[in-house]
Amino acid sequence: MPVSVLVVDDSGFFRKRLTEILTASGQIRVVGVASNGREGVELAESLRPDVITMDYEMPVMDGISAVREIMKRRPVPVLMFSSLTYEGARVTLDALEAGAVDFLPKNFEEIARDGGQLQKILIDRVLDVARSRPANRVLPASVRSQPESPRPAARPATQAPGEASKPAAPVRRELPPLVSGHQGFQSAPPVRPSRKGQAHHYSVIGIGTSTGGPVALQRVLAALPAAFPSPIVLVQHMPASFTPAFAERLNKLCRIEVRQAEDGDILRPGLALLAPGGKQMMIENRGGQPRARILPGDERLNYRPCVDVTFGSLARAFPGKTLGVILTGMGADGREGCRMMKQSGSQIWSQDEKSSVIYGMPMAVAKAGLSDEVLALDDVAPRLIEGVC
Repeated sequence: MPVSVLVVDDSGFFRKRLTEILTASGQIRVVGVASNGREGVELAESLRPDVITMDYEMPVMDGISAVREIMKRRPVPVLMFSSLTYEGARVTLDALEAGAVDFLPKNFEEIARDGGQLQKILIDRVLDVARSRPANRVLPASVRSQPESPRPAARPATQAPGEASKPAAPVRRELPPLVSGHQGFQSAPPVRPSRKGQAHHYSVIGIGTSTGGPVALQRVLAALPAAFPSPIVLVQHMPASFTPAFAERLNKLCRIEVRQAEDGDILRPGLALLAPGGKQMMIENRGGQPRARILPGDERLNYRPCVDVTFGSLARAFPGKTLGVILTGMGADGREGCRMMKQSGSQIWSQDEKSSVIYGMPMAVAKAGLSDEVLALDDVAPRLIEGVC
């Protein structure tokens, strides 16, 4: 049965072009079009589509407001179209936080070299998004304050460990619930060894994710204390223009420090480094000083950044001394990197199906028998605190 799609965009040309491409697949049926967010909300209720494509800037009601309203009334998987700019990244991250599943650049030339490739990308993405099933959720009308806990300001490069640093302003705030994933697969049962006396010191913790990852990472990292004792490296499938804005957002929401990694950055406790979009991040260990190495993105690899690349480097740099965590995402990126980490004696955790927006990457790891623990998203941070601190 074809996937039904509602197209919401104020550009008549874009509505027509998108409808032509999706309809030509034979797998997708465009059941309606809307020229503004308010009309989109109303048609979403009456047409009950499987997927909604949503522009972010429209008259009457913008795309983010429309997504919030749709999630309140009848949650539907939403694919956002956005510009690949810094401001476009901020708006898209707001949309994902509001409940959108994934995003694509609105400028088609930015995502494909030819018409055939463009058609495949769009169709595959809509079909993938259709497999996610948002659960009913109530988004907070406003961000409610939580007990504040100041995060120490980042030390200058010349400042030695132990030197005094000026505390940063408190930035702790509550995040909205994550959209739950579809129920098409059966995940492996959680493996939960006895936790008493099980605290570990991991040289580095690696977290890899894709679709649904921005909100998932917010939920995990915002729950960690400022004095979290292990360095963290983050790999999120995301364009180069988006990762600076995403790192900035995480840094404002978290008590630990989060920033986009630069070549030569030293890993240290209480710091999470986000792999830059369009490039690869590897971790090396020379003389007991772990550093990030940022390399050009290899066109032969599907993902830039790639979880397998980063996790493979962790397995080589710190055999038996790392923890790999795979969260929600399409595909199987991270499985081979986790295999290398596991073979070196390190531990692997994966997110469960129920709390995943897309149960692809964590399913690949669990089905390969690599997961030491399969955890609901909201259990990841408590387990990190319990098992590391």
